[in-house]
Amino acid sequence: MQAAIVHAFGSPPGFGTVPEPAAGGEHEVLVDVLAAGLHPRVRSGADGSHYTSDGVLPLVPGVDAVGRAPGGELLYFVALDGGPGTMAERAVADRRRAVVLPPDADPVAVAAAMNPAMSSWIALRRRVGFRPGGSVLVLGATGGAGRLAVQIARRLGAARVVGAGRDERRLAPLHALGADATVQLDDTERLAATAADVDVVLDYVWGPPTEQAMPALLRARKDRSKPLSWIQIGSVAGAEIALPSALLRAANLTLLGSGQGSVTTEGIVAELPSLADAIPSLAMEALPMPLDQVEQAWSAPVEAGRRIVLVP
Repeated sequence: MQAAIVHAFGSPPGFGTVPEPAAGGEHEVLVDVLAAGLHPRVRSGADGSHYTSDGVLPLVPGVDAVGRAPGGELLYFVALDGGPGTMAERAVADRRRAVVLPPDADPVAVAAAMNPAMSSWIALRRRVGFRPGGSVLVLGATGGAGRLAVQIARRLGAARVVGAGRDERRLAPLHALGADATVQLDDTERLAATAADVDVVLDYVWGPPTEQAMPALLRARKDRSKPLSWIQIGSVAGAEIALPSALLRAANLTLLGSGQGSVTTEGIVAELPSLADAIPSLAMEALPMPLDQVEQAWSAPVEAGRRIVLVP
């Protein structure tokens, strides 16, 4: 079958032929792939930098897809661990990692939004006991997943949502997506004044911006004993921070991550139906491209709020 193929880390995948995978277990089914999103998680897996990478080449990239099962069902599914990816004509779907979509669902729209939306949805639903009426700060709100995080926080009942990002031009549209306030990420003083008393921080940046924002927010809190859950999701600004021990003693701060390994597969799959129902109401523009143009797709510039989707 035809597929995208990574032959060398650091180079875009090429288009070629690979053996067709075979469904093995009782829950597995071979599906015709209709659409597979080109997510940052796909890119990091394809260049070997993701923490789950085993370094084995060649590989078929892709972490999720929408496909058609032999019986005609439309499925959104997450790729099997250690198996071929989803950027191919066919892939194996495990029904325990899949959700049946309505017959009229748009495969390209679902493939574009489910993965980036999952990051904040799982964080708020599975990593903390977020309740309606709480408040959320999104660090990195001008990126694709961050824009969705603003919308999802509001959908899950947040009474106040603050979006922080580097690109001032991209901050203004966040108000129409549900943000009550927006702040430049490097304006630490204003960030602290605007978001000091939030209940949850969804952190897509980490690195130096978090290193500066965390102490500023904690010192500005009116009641430092009020719980603050800081959820580390992405690290676009750096993989590490320096964390003074005094911060953990001087405030009721809980640091936790949300990603593969921190939530069980069963826990993630349990959230897929409700997230799939929410997808049509979320603003994420899908940009479909043919699978045989995967090399061009890899280097194509994409604005925040848009996601390339490869279509076999």
